[in-house]
Amino acid sequence: MDLSPTSAQAQARELTVLGLESSCDETAAAILRRSVSGETEVLADLVLGQMEAHAPYGGVVPEIAARAHAEAMDGLVAAALKEAGLTLDEIDGIAATAGPGLIGGVMAALMTAKGLSLGSGKPLIAVNHLEGHALSPRLSEDVAFPYLLLLVSGGHTQLLIAEGIGKYSRLGSTLDDAAGEAFDKTAKVMGLGFPGGPALERFAAAGDATRFDLPTPLKGKPGCDFSFAGLKTAARQIWDGLEAPSEQDKADLSACVQQAIARSLASRSARAMAMFRERFPDEQSPAFIVAGGVAANKAVRATLDQAAADHGFELKAPPMRWCTDNAAMIALAGLEHLAEGDIDDLSAPARARWPLDESSAKLAPVIGSGRKGPKA
Repeated sequence: MDLSPTSAQAQARELTVLGLESSCDETAAAILRRSVSGETEVLADLVLGQMEAHAPYGGVVPEIAARAHAEAMDGLVAAALKEAGLTLDEIDGIAATAGPGLIGGVMAALMTAKGLSLGSGKPLIAVNHLEGHALSPRLSEDVAFPYLLLLVSGGHTQLLIAEGIGKYSRLGSTLDDAAGEAFDKTAKVMGLGFPGGPALERFAAAGDATRFDLPTPLKGKPGCDFSFAGLKTAARQIWDGLEAPSEQDKADLSACVQQAIARSLASRSARAMAMFRERFPDEQSPAFIVAGGVAANKAVRATLDQAAADHGFELKAPPMRWCTDNAAMIALAGLEHLAEGDIDDLSAPARARWPLDESSAKLAPVIGSGRKGPKA
C-alpha cells in the first residue's frame, strides 16, 4: 500500500507530525501541526535528560544512554499525545532521528517509530538529526532559503549552504574535534562539572579573557575548515602548569577558552560568508543560521552576531530550548519531507554516521567531522 501523499496533496491540507529523538542523551517526543496557511504550531514538546545517570562518568556512556531511551520512549510518546490532546489516528506522519548518533540510542527512536508506523498505517519519515538542527530556527520564525548554516555542537562543527529541504552543500568542517568537544573536555580537565559546556560558560562569566595566551586554530589558513584539538591541548597545558588552581584560575581559563572558540568560529564563518556572496550575489541580507548545542552559548552567539553584521548577514538562531537536542526539530524536518511526499519504508536503517551533504561528502570526505564527539 502506498502511504505517500503527493506534494500538492500534502501542501494543500493541514499536517500533524509526531517526532521522536534519541541520538545521544536526551529522550524526546514532540508533535507539530502546520495549518493550510503555512503556520506551524508546537502542540507538545517533551524532553527527558539523562544528566544524573552520566554525571559520575564525566561524559555520556552509550550503553546507559541506550537503555534509558528504550525504557522511556513509549511513555514519552503517550505523554506527548496526551499533552497535544490527540490520538495516533489524528497524526499524519511519524518522524524519528535515524542518525547520526550513538547507534544504540538512535535505534530506540527509530524502532519505536517503525512500530507505530506499522501498527497505525501512518507514513514513516527517517530524519537526519543534523537537518533537524539545520531547520530548527524555522520553528519560531520564517527563514527563507538559501541561507548560510553553522552547525556547531558536541559532535559536529560544519559550515554549509542550505538551498532547500534536503539540499545542502558543505563549505567546511572540523578536521579533528568539534567545538562542543573542546568545551566539554576542557571543562572536564578543570573539574567544572557535567555537562561541561554550560559549566564552562558559567565560570567564564567571572573570568578574565585576556589572562592566558591561547592559539587561534588555523589562523590565516585558507578555506572554512575548523580545528580545536590544538586549542584543547594548549588549555590543558596551561591548567597543568598552575599550582593549586583557584576558582579564579578556573574562571580565567574558562573565559580564555570560550573567547578562543568564539573567535575561531567567527573568523572561519566570515570566510564562508564571502563564499556565499560569490554564489548568491543578489541576496541582499541573507540569513546566517547558527544551530546546535553550542549556539546556546551567549558569548559565542554574540561574537557570531557581530561577525554577521560586519558582513551584511542577519544572524538567526533557534530559541535556547531548541538549540540542544529535541524532538520539535525532528518533527519539523519530518513535516517538511512529508509535505514533499518524501517518506521511508520500514527498511530505513539506523546510522551512526550520516553526512548532511551526502553528495559533496562523497567527493571530498570529511577527515574528522567531530569524530571524537558523542555523535561521531
